[in-house]
Amino acid sequence: MSDSKSVSAAVAKLYNTYPFPPEPLLDEPPPGYNWRWNWLAAYNFCTGQKPQKQDIRILDAGCGTGVGTEYLVHLNPQASVVGIDLSAGALAVAKERCQRSGANRVEFHHLSIYDVEQLPGEFDFINCVGVLHHLPDPIRGIQALAKKLAPGGFMHIFVYGELGRWEIQLMQKAIALLQGEQRGDYRDGVQVGRKIFSSLPENNRIVKYEKQRWAMENQRDECFADMYVHPQEVDYNVETLFELIDASGLEFISFSNPGFWQLDRLLGKALELIKRAENLNQRQLYRLIELLDPEVTHYEFFLGRPPIIKTDWSSDDTLLSAIPELNPCIDGFPSQCIFNYDYQIVNLSTAEFEFMQTCDGQATVGEILANVQFNLDGVRKLIQQQLVMLSP
Repeated sequence: MSDSKSVSAAVAKLYNTYPFPPEPLLDEPPPGYNWRWNWLAAYNFCTGQKPQKQDIRILDAGCGTGVGTEYLVHLNPQASVVGIDLSAGALAVAKERCQRSGANRVEFHHLSIYDVEQLPGEFDFINCVGVLHHLPDPIRGIQALAKKLAPGGFMHIFVYGELGRWEIQLMQKAIALLQGEQRGDYRDGVQVGRKIFSSLPENNRIVKYEKQRWAMENQRDECFADMYVHPQEVDYNVETLFELIDASGLEFISFSNPGFWQLDRLLGKALELIKRAENLNQRQLYRLIELLDPEVTHYEFFLGRPPIIKTDWSSDDTLLSAIPELNPCIDGFPSQCIFNYDYQIVNLSTAEFEFMQTCDGQATVGEILANVQFNLDGVRKLIQQQLVMLSP
């Protein structure tokens, strides 16, 4: 058995022992939304416009117990969804989860990401959350997925960041040392880890970090095991992350939390430093930001396969002829106080509210502005906030 096969077997054993994620099964659709799993919202974020088609194929690569898969089905009512995973135990939970909530447009396959070419056809949207960093060869994994992405399609990826997980890495290594020859016995690893935490002084750095960030979710053994006794983990920084991205052969679109990657939120009081940073390329700028704010526990981002048509709506004539409608991932509307796609509170002005009330997917921006006291700058602000999306 090769090292890669040994590692894959160990990962499957972990998730057969502790199926993950451990969210409860519901007899109804899951609550709320994650805009990254909504094709309309994600496509709009990546391109600046509503997609022309919604009857797409979606792949949930490394679906685990189907938490993301379930959302992908319910948030994309015209899509067909496929989920794959290495763990038979996790897949059994995923099938039950989706069956119970009525997510019936999904098929599951007991399949490694390395073997994804065995699936027929291509996919318009590939979701791969929390998986690549657990592969023996993440580059091989992302390249396998990239081959299944259709032209004009997008891939949503989540991988770990090394700077914000430093204390986690220390605990992982400590547990492994104390387990010794029992390493690979994941139930023993959880017991050892919990004993360490209960024994360390309260002011210990690792203990404080656990209490601040993870203690609530790590009450569940499944979460604790996934974090602290996983047999395979690769943590990235911006430089190694883009080595992974470049190896995919796909286009980097954007991090899904672009606000974090704005230097002025960190150095806004030092304009001379902002000026110096203009000499940096985009990747160097990302690296500078994570060095100055090393709380990065993960990277979440979109890749795309060309041709990708992006629209910035800078032309007044183009914007006036576009047809606006509300982003499907907002909550609380109609009201002037709503949650946006990231569940942040937004207080709309009266003019913004009146404009959004008329965004029915039928009238053009020009037709709406003829009857509402609003202007193009205001429309562009709503677009920038991802509250409204447009069709050309």
